[in-house]
Amino acid sequence: MLSLLLFGPLVRATPRELVRALFWAVVLLLAAFGLMTSAGADEPAAPALDPAIVESVRSLALGKAAETGAPRVEVVVGQLDPRLRLAPCQRIEPYVPSGVRLWGKSRIGLRCTQGPTAWNVYLPVTVKVFGRALVVPAGATAGSVLAAGDVAEQEVDLAEEITAAIAEPQLAVGRTLAQTLRPGQTLRQGHLKLRQWFAAGDTVRVIATGEGFSLESEGQALNNGIEGQPAKVRTESGRVLTGLPSGERRVEVVL
Repeated sequence: MLSLLLFGPLVRATPRELVRALFWAVVLLLAAFGLMTSAGADEPAAPALDPAIVESVRSLALGKAAETGAPRVEVVVGQLDPRLRLAPCQRIEPYVPSGVRLWGKSRIGLRCTQGPTAWNVYLPVTVKVFGRALVVPAGATAGSVLAAGDVAEQEVDLAEEITAAIAEPQLAVGRTLAQTLRPGQTLRQGHLKLRQWFAAGDTVRVIATGEGFSLESEGQALNNGIEGQPAKVRTESGRVLTGLPSGERRVEVVL
């Protein structure tokens, strides 16, 4: 294509004109190559952090994550945004930002407390929290019902995903998968379809508990009892209560 554009109009040109055209073609190619290499060279690098600061960040994250009681925790410290241009600082203080949970992909704050210009930035970290949970060694397809032989227990990174990992086989066997799982993937609550314990209009057992007492009665479900979702029931006295479905035709209400 380039040869057609450059030389198409010069089919009838003189030898000198052809040489001139070749010269300018080489110049254009070299210029284009120079632009490409300079663009790559101009890409900003992430601001370098002192190894002592990196170690302080890791120690802070490890200490906070260890409060979960996990037997093993690992912290991978990331890099600052390469677009940052930080002023020199004699003292950098790492801290855990308010509301941040050090679990999975998270962040640690860095603030300059001694320098010509105060600044505050966030450094990405990945906190891996290891514990025993169920995995699906051979994988499984969405819609399949898990059998005892489909799951196995092993050490996994509990913080790899947001939803909680399932550790007890009785919580998984007989359940239907909501999505396909790859071989060796950790089984989590979000991977299982929600169970419906009763339908609207069913007679259900109502277990009402309070401080120091527990009452049991019957009521009529006013909506479907979906696992983990509030359900309303009308008691024999006509009172409407809201509770959580906890089993087959069973609702637990906290008074």
